[in-house]
Amino acid sequence: MTRQTPNIKPIPRIWTILVLFAVMLFAINIYMSQKTPGEPVYDISYTRFRTLLDEGQVAALALRGRDAEGELTAPAAIGPSGEYGVDFHVRLPDIDDPSLLPALEQNQVDITVLPSDGPSSLGSIIISLIPWLLIIAFWLWIIRRAQRNITGGLGAKGELGKFLRGDTEPAEIPKTSFEDIAGQDAAKREVTELVEFLKDPERFRQLGAEVPRGVLLMGPPGTGKTLMAKALAGEAGVRFYSISGSEFIEVFVGVGASRVRHLFDQAKETAPSIIFIDELDSIGRTRGTGLGGGHDEREQTLNQILAEMDGFSGHEAVIIVAATNRPDVLDPALLRPGRFDRHVVLELPDRNDRIALLKVHTRKVPLSDDVDLDKISAGTPGFSGADIKNLVNEAAMLAARDKQSKVSMRYFDDARDKLLLGTVRTLAIQPEERHRLAVHESGHALVAYCLPHADPLYKVSIIPRGRALGVTHQLPEQERHTLPEDYLLDRLVVMLGGRTAEQELLGNVSSGADDDISQATALARAMVSRWGMSKEIGPVDLRDTEEHPFLGREIAQPRRFSESSAQAVDAAVKALLKNAEKRAVAIIRAKRFQLDKLINALDPLEPRERDQVKHYREDESRAPAFLTRITGAGAGFVFVGAALERKP
Repeated sequence: MTRQTPNIKPIPRIWTILVLFAVMLFAINIYMSQKTPGEPVYDISYTRFRTLLDEGQVAALALRGRDAEGELTAPAAIGPSGEYGVDFHVRLPDIDDPSLLPALEQNQVDITVLPSDGPSSLGSIIISLIPWLLIIAFWLWIIRRAQRNITGGLGAKGELGKFLRGDTEPAEIPKTSFEDIAGQDAAKREVTELVEFLKDPERFRQLGAEVPRGVLLMGPPGTGKTLMAKALAGEAGVRFYSISGSEFIEVFVGVGASRVRHLFDQAKETAPSIIFIDELDSIGRTRGTGLGGGHDEREQTLNQILAEMDGFSGHEAVIIVAATNRPDVLDPALLRPGRFDRHVVLELPDRNDRIALLKVHTRKVPLSDDVDLDKISAGTPGFSGADIKNLVNEAAMLAARDKQSKVSMRYFDDARDKLLLGTVRTLAIQPEERHRLAVHESGHALVAYCLPHADPLYKVSIIPRGRALGVTHQLPEQERHTLPEDYLLDRLVVMLGGRTAEQELLGNVSSGADDDISQATALARAMVSRWGMSKEIGPVDLRDTEEHPFLGREIAQPRRFSESSAQAVDAAVKALLKNAEKRAVAIIRAKRFQLDKLINALDPLEPRERDQVKHYREDESRAPAFLTRITGAGAGFVFVGAALERKP
């Protein structure tokens, strides 16, 4: 391992000059000190001096203007506290004393006259100049630093240049390949020809072919858009420049445009290369809309990106890849041919893709023999690639917490519950409230079990998890890409099953149905206004605008339907919800005995016995015995198939 040489900066000239002045001043002070160390010089009054002179005790006197330094013939008490000394200093009065000179001659005093501008005056001048020199040196340092940041800063080393360029990740050739991406076969095929162009651009030029300059990766969060861009660069073996769209935006005008120019210049110098702009929607929203006007920093940055993409020549092997999960808010100028005209969609993985993702993320995880990746994949519909990775990591952490050497299937189930239902919370719930929670969740479970088109039950719990006090969770048996009307109608009934159970068994409802009512109302409104599932309304799009002015749309949009149509939509939504509530009431009244059994299983007498209720579709012949064994042990677990009769 090589040792790095420290970066020693040279000392500025101004500090060298100041050091030389300090040395010179020290030398002057040494020169001025002519007395032997240890011989003090006492200040005496003029009256005391005349007394000593008249007594004949003054041997020598050196005059420097009005200051005089003398030496006595013998030690005398001239100190402030009566100390004996020989050397003294006296200040002569401004009024001339005519008797002073005759007295000095009479006592034969050795008189020396020194010039008044001697070494002491020069030292005083230098000392007085030192503060001004320090102030001048400070301002010179400030000016030099500002000049370095402005003139040299736009180059390679200035602080201002670093700010204008932004913190672009160093260009490198990623080691990621398409083998590191599980699933997304359609997206891989879309970008394969780009890899061929980057590897051998001359073959395309000879045929006059122009490969798309811009590739837009679209898809929900966590589907691997950034990983796909890195894999594209890794497969082609080209340099990869990555920056987030939000990094272009600063409070200072023009900074974003400067960073765009610098980024594109770098990519052109190292071509073939790939520029990856993440979160393109943060700077690529529709221009001239919303409350921000049409001249803000974001729009200037977008204009610079458009200009740079138009400025590419045919021989520059540079491809711009951008990622977004909001393609609906992008400016149309970004999507026209010649810019981001290649659109690659990355969807949520299906069951087979989730199995492949699990195999990739569990390569370094020791698994127990009971782990079934197919079952895990079947129980994770709607999970993205990032969710799958998080699931594996959570399972490994739970196993490590229990000091296990391998990750078993139980930890994957617990990790899935944590991600889907939330973390278990410890709350002091009163018995009356716990019973109401049991009634509410049992109502959801009963209705879901009895409806023919509802998703199978996965788990019911009255243990607080996340933000919910209780939860009834369903997992679909198969992937759904379209939602049939009968399936949606059954979902409405399940959503209102908990509230209906409270009304039928307790005689009143509670605020616990807040989220159920919100979801049911939103689903019913979508069925009526978007999907044409109302006979009264028919196949008409009557949805309200879902765009926000700050997302790139006009703040004022005209309503596309009349007030009478809006009232008809409201009436149809209420009719769907009322019909769903009637169906839930009918099921609960018909299955009251089974509902009570579920409530008793969820609401035991002892709080320590209260636990989550797992639901499986078990064989009727095995269910009753199992139910007796579990509830008799007080574990709080029960199979729904045992407590409920099999639905027709």
